[in-house]
Amino acid sequence: MTVVKSICVYCGASDDVQKDYIRLAEKLGKALAGRGIRLVYGGGGVGLMGACARSVHGAGGKVLGIMPRFLLTKEMIYEDVEHVIVEDMHTRKQMMFDESDAFIVLPGGIGTLEEAVEILSWARLNLHAKPMAFLDEDGFWAPFFELMDHIIDGRFTPKSFRAMLVHCTTPEDAIDALCDRIVKLDQ
Repeated sequence: MTVVKSICVYCGASDDVQKDYIRLAEKLGKALAGRGIRLVYGGGGVGLMGACARSVHGAGGKVLGIMPRFLLTKEMIYEDVEHVIVEDMHTRKQMMFDESDAFIVLPGGIGTLEEAVEILSWARLNLHAKPMAFLDEDGFWAPFFELMDHIIDGRFTPKSFRAMLVHCTTPEDAIDALCDRIVKLDQ
C-alpha cells in the first residue's frame, strides 16, 4: 500500500480575504502535520499560503516551499521552513509537481486556478495519475465543479476523468480521499 508522503497545496497568497479561508488553511496544515504528510507549496509567507505553512511547521510537520525569485518581495518567503528559490514559474510548478504525490486546492485566485487546471490538464493527457481534492467549507469551488460537469456533459472530457478530483469540506476528508484514490491506482 502506498503511503502519501507529500501533498502540494495550491491556494491564495492574499491576506485581504475572509478570515474563514485563513482558518481553513491552518486546519489543513495541522491535519497534514498530524498525518506526517509533508506540505509542498509556493513558499510564500502571506495569505492562505503562509497560514498553511506556519500551521504545518508549528505542529512539527515538514514543509518545502518553492519560490520564484521575482516573487520574493511580493509573496515574502516563509524563512522558517525548507525552501528552494527558482528562476521562473515553470520551474516552480514542475518542482512542486515532482515533489508531490497528490494535490489539495484551497480557495484562491486566478493563479491558484491556473495551477490546478494545468495539473488537471496533464492528467487528462495521461502524463500522470496524481489525484486532486478541492477543499472549501462554503462552496467556494462549486462553480468550478459545475463547469467540469458541463465540460463532461459536452463530451469534451470523459466521465471517467471526474474520478481524478474530489470536492471536500474538511481537511481530513480531502486527505482521506486522496489516500483512497492513490491506493486504488496502485491496485
